[in-house]
Amino acid sequence: MSQLLQFKISDGSAWLTGTTLYTMLGLVALTIAVVLLFPKISKAIPSSLVAIIIVFAVVELFGIQTKTVSDIASVAGGFPPFHIPSIPFNFDTLGIIFPYALVMACVGLTEGLLTLNLVDEITASKGNSNRECLAQGTANLLNGFFTGMGGCPMIAQTFVNLSAGARARLSGIIAAITILIIILFGAPIIGRLPMAALVGVMMMVAIGTFEWASFRIINKMPKADIVVGILVAVITVWLHNLALAVLIGVIIAALVFAWESAKRIRARKYVDESGVKHYEIFGPLFFGSTTAFAEKFDVANDPQLIIIDFKESRISDMSAIDAVNKITKRYADAGKAVRLRHLSADCRQLLSNAAGVIEVDVMDDPDYRVTEK
Repeated sequence: MSQLLQFKISDGSAWLTGTTLYTMLGLVALTIAVVLLFPKISKAIPSSLVAIIIVFAVVELFGIQTKTVSDIASVAGGFPPFHIPSIPFNFDTLGIIFPYALVMACVGLTEGLLTLNLVDEITASKGNSNRECLAQGTANLLNGFFTGMGGCPMIAQTFVNLSAGARARLSGIIAAITILIIILFGAPIIGRLPMAALVGVMMMVAIGTFEWASFRIINKMPKADIVVGILVAVITVWLHNLALAVLIGVIIAALVFAWESAKRIRARKYVDESGVKHYEIFGPLFFGSTTAFAEKFDVANDPQLIIIDFKESRISDMSAIDAVNKITKRYADAGKAVRLRHLSADCRQLLSNAAGVIEVDVMDDPDYRVTEK
């Protein structure tokens, strides 16, 4: 979508027409053809670089009038000076900056981790996501003292780099030094590059990084995953806010997971030779499954003593503890005793404060915590 904007005139007010449009389309088509066909001749040189050089040569040789890099931006510059922002260092300033900083940080980290995942897939390696995030944050922090703006690893540029054969960190260093040289010395040449060549390359990058396999398996995916995927894509394109789209997707996915997990809780019931009724609980007990948990018990018709066994279950939050507490109170009000087995130490401590009607059997109790930091 961003490349389609290059088919507008310089001020973006109208689409190209006539010869100008046909020239742009022809050069873009030539770029795409070179990117697709050159690897069949040789893979020693990146096909995207060859495409840009060929289109540049055609434009210069035949004197074709078309949009160039200098028509939309200037890449000339120098070394950035050290600079401390001239702003008040107080909470009012923080209140203005923080919301934007938070969104940018979320977008940057998301893009960085997606890029790292792409690199891992293509190179069959395993990157360190924690180190990547720490390095990105440190670099952006220092960047602010040199009048720079925040940045992050980009999927498109990384894919171009990997397609050119890059497999080590040295490639990133060389790319950075090359960009610096271009900004300092090569700006006049870069400014004359046809935008059509760059548009064609970026279109091929978009095609190459798109998960086309998604269309083949979409009918086999859970409906919830399909909805989340489409919704995140629509929000990203519509609002141009990747951070918000990912946040909404995570929330919906978490709610769907909680809903599905809540349906998995079940109880196996039996009465032993002593007339004691056992409830063996299976599945996680948390805020989403407390209602289903309470419906498993027949307080009115149960014998005087019941045992609730949590060996195959896990009490996950305070809502679950409250549900256990309520069921024990219901039995206590009916004059019946409840014995709980295989509860964590933390849960036993909380339940021991429940009116003194709970008898906890600590036999074979595992040593684990309900919640861990």
